[in-house]
Amino acid sequence: MLQVTSSGCLPHHRVAVGVMIVAAVVFLIPVRATAQALRFQPQGAVAAAQGNAFAAQADDASAIQYNPAGLTQVSGIQGVFGIALLGGSIKAKSISGVDTRGDFGGSVSFPPPGHTYLSANLGALGAPRFSAVTIGLGLTSPFGLRTRYPIDAPFNTAVTSAELPLIAIKPTIAYKISDALSVGVSADIYTFASFLGEGHVEQKQISAGSAGIPPGASIELNGTGTGAGVTASLLYTPFKNKAGKPVVSIGLVYRSQAVLPLNGSLLVNGGKVADASTDLVLPQMVMGALAVWPIRSPEREWKVEVDVEYVGWSLNRNLDVRLPNGATIPQPQQWKNVPVIAVGTEYKWLSPGWLPHWEVAARSGYTYTEDPVPDRTFNPGIISLPAHTLSLGVGFLCKGSGRFLGMIPCSGESALWPKGIGLDLAYQEWFYESRTVVGNQNPTVDGTYHAFVHLGTFSFRYLF
Repeated sequence: MLQVTSSGCLPHHRVAVGVMIVAAVVFLIPVRATAQALRFQPQGAVAAAQGNAFAAQADDASAIQYNPAGLTQVSGIQGVFGIALLGGSIKAKSISGVDTRGDFGGSVSFPPPGHTYLSANLGALGAPRFSAVTIGLGLTSPFGLRTRYPIDAPFNTAVTSAELPLIAIKPTIAYKISDALSVGVSADIYTFASFLGEGHVEQKQISAGSAGIPPGASIELNGTGTGAGVTASLLYTPFKNKAGKPVVSIGLVYRSQAVLPLNGSLLVNGGKVADASTDLVLPQMVMGALAVWPIRSPEREWKVEVDVEYVGWSLNRNLDVRLPNGATIPQPQQWKNVPVIAVGTEYKWLSPGWLPHWEVAARSGYTYTEDPVPDRTFNPGIISLPAHTLSLGVGFLCKGSGRFLGMIPCSGESALWPKGIGLDLAYQEWFYESRTVVGNQNPTVDGTYHAFVHLGTFSFRYLF
């Protein structure tokens, strides 16, 4: 184990090992392939198809993620289940002209990130006095995926692969204060899932040949941890039509900072060298959303929504490393706060003559995200680039005497059989701006980076 001298410093012959631990911990955190560093926004096909502009609509169980207050609009009991299939690649050209291509764990990232939402109005559960209250539970993957590069990449002493299988467990409650105003709150419990990959955060790289570790040796750092935050929101619907459906909705959402302690081990060629720990700070976020329905009749609906979000990545000031001997080695990150702007629309046919007993929706959207990571602390494992996201999608909801897939009754009299079955599909293409990194703290990282991502998301809905 590492020792501390009486002056509080590492002995000279152990300094290099300490530096390697710092480097490993620093690069442990990544695994996002979006312009928002670690964040993965699409957490449901209805919202993903609209460029994630959904916080002011929030009218299905995925409101647990996008605006908990919206759960008061979800009658009865509802479940939403789905996954996202992500593919794409990262292209890098070093300052010496060497080309490198990385990906997100294969042609399609596996295991895929998923989402599960369950909501229930207390009135539907047999407590009519509490019909203003709706409860829910969500299981999502809002941060982290995976990246990998060839073992001989020019920056392999910085990173060759990284994985962050982080999930969020979200118990939620929403209360309808009045016909126009609802509030909601959820606990956001972040932890690691053993059913996703290795079940821990993991970073791999190649030794540069120091501290007695031979050149080319495999270095790995892994660890786990749990942290928590809170989401609070409101939904205000100042204008409704004669049927009582909103024609203007305003959503406000606040997500608190969450600190995730990471405790792990540094391994060299599979053998443990030392313990190390750090804290991953997930950002606080503030969002305002406005949705307007120019058309909302018994036959069809058309919604347009704009969401503007402020993401506080500057809270990720450092990843200071704590060593077993009590020493701390500072490691600044210097990330900055960024805005995220999303615009989305949905056009819905309600029981059209050409498909009776069904609701059919067409959706599209656009999202712009800025880049929070400066050149000095840029990490190929995170791949943070300015991005423009285009989204398309469709939705089908079968009710009454309709049949799902032509065979399964969409509604039944039994309490165990749903009153509606839905399928929502979304496709996103993430167009990244290229970025040239100069003056990185690891000079092998300097170069030009490009990336593209295509994402397919599908969700099943069950209404009881």
